[in-house]
Amino acid sequence: QVQLVESGGGLVQAGGSLRLSCAASGRTFSSYPMGWFRQAPGKEREFVARISWSDGRTYYADSVEGRFTISRDNAKNTVYLQMNSLKPEDTAVYYCAADGRTYYSGSGYRDDDYDYWGQGTQVTVSS
Repeated sequence: QVQLVESGGGLVQAGGSLRLSCAASGRTFSSYPMGWFRQAPGKEREFVARISWSDGRTYYADSVEGRFTISRDNAKNTVYLQMNSLKPEDTAVYYCAADGRTYYSGSGYRDDDYDYWGQGTQVTVSS
């Protein structure tokens, strides 16, 4: 069982940066692939980024590639999402998620690839 708590959201102007954090409980955090998703008003939740459990392999949605960076610090049980060059269309609630397939090194772009979710943190980008 993993519990996830996001933080770091807020209001930022277009072109600015934010860093989201996701603190996880549980001694086996390092064995879970982790992901970030987002949901804008009136839209479905969408994949943003993913990081593997071991080798730091990362995956990104085309819309954020080159602007966002996912990373993890297993010693701190935390995963991060560094967001640069933010655009108004990045406005959404951002969710952290853990893929319950521990030690799995493949990709995971769908909601149902993930078993544990945080409560979300709001990111608003003004134009």
